[in-house]
Amino acid sequence: MPKSSFRPVDKSRPLYLQPESMRGRGSAWVIAHRFENAAREQFDDGWGSLDQTASEEHLPPATEILEERAKSILSTNQSPDISFEQSINPYRGCEHGCIYCFARPTHSYLNLSPGLDFETKIVAKVNAAERLRAAFASRHYEPRSLCLGTATDAYQPVERRLGITRGIVEVLSECSHAFSLVTKSSGVERDLDLIVPMAAQQLVSIYVSITTLEPDLARILEPRAAAPHRRLRTVKTLAEAGVPVGVSVSPLIPFINEPELERILEAATEAGARTAFSIPLRLPWEVNPLFQDWLQRHFPDRAARVMARLHDMRGGKDNDARFGTRMTGEGLWAELMAQRMRKACARLGLNRERIWLDLRRFRRPEPPSRQSAKADKVDPGQGELF
Repeated sequence: MPKSSFRPVDKSRPLYLQPESMRGRGSAWVIAHRFENAAREQFDDGWGSLDQTASEEHLPPATEILEERAKSILSTNQSPDISFEQSINPYRGCEHGCIYCFARPTHSYLNLSPGLDFETKIVAKVNAAERLRAAFASRHYEPRSLCLGTATDAYQPVERRLGITRGIVEVLSECSHAFSLVTKSSGVERDLDLIVPMAAQQLVSIYVSITTLEPDLARILEPRAAAPHRRLRTVKTLAEAGVPVGVSVSPLIPFINEPELERILEAATEAGARTAFSIPLRLPWEVNPLFQDWLQRHFPDRAARVMARLHDMRGGKDNDARFGTRMTGEGLWAELMAQRMRKACARLGLNRERIWLDLRRFRRPEPPSRQSAKADKVDPGQGELF
């Protein structure tokens, strides 16, 4: 009988079937989420079903788009560790498949797996622009610092077809509402016609996430994101267009991409980045077993060292969710990485000036009812509306 491509079930960890790595996917593991009340394990019924299931499930699944009409699109930040006050996420889930993504556990609220489902079942908020315009039109709304794409990449591959982020940026431009954006996609270049005029009015700043300069590492760490050299080209394109651009070297993973910190900052500075920040690896909820499984598959020789160093920075635990330390870590090694970051930025001239966005330019749009009333008034000389 052919050997199954699945590993034996480890009953000490909540999971479904756990196949080997899939090409183009960050995780092939449909891990059970923390709200699940059912457990599954492999069972041989004598008909070779285990081998048949293994071969079928091991085929790379296609990305599935689930449309959602959101009731609201603005989320308020409750964390004191984050500089922005509100955020917009056009999608739930992200096809980039970054194994370390702290947002993976959010798929649990949809009764979907934070593993393979997070990167193959993408929820698209098709009415995002409509809901944003309605929020801005409310007389109770006051402009506050806003970040686009915090728990999902607003320019992930499906955006090329759906254009939901494009619609959101159009509303932000129409209302002169300042915003910042973090992305690891070159797709942001498509919307330069909207972004460049906003940049001239101090209404936008963009941060490109560059975790490694090594293509082989990027291919397994962030399988469907833009290649490192392409992201650097995006930094250069934005900078040359006059858009304030920075770089996020996050997450910093000890012994994996952490040794590249200074080289990444140097390359980003050469491309035109003006600011930079980094955050040590976080392993909340289901991200922890997913990342450790990935680590054992790709770096078994240093997996123990990586986790030991994380324990040094996270109070002896795999993860530390406390406000005040979760974004920085603590202890000798966390301070050493922060010191390297500060010294490299000082040497390269990064972070010398804070990018200031002007919230005073905000213009409230007309309420939807007034807009529709205007649309109903047809000028006979202009023909029919259709």
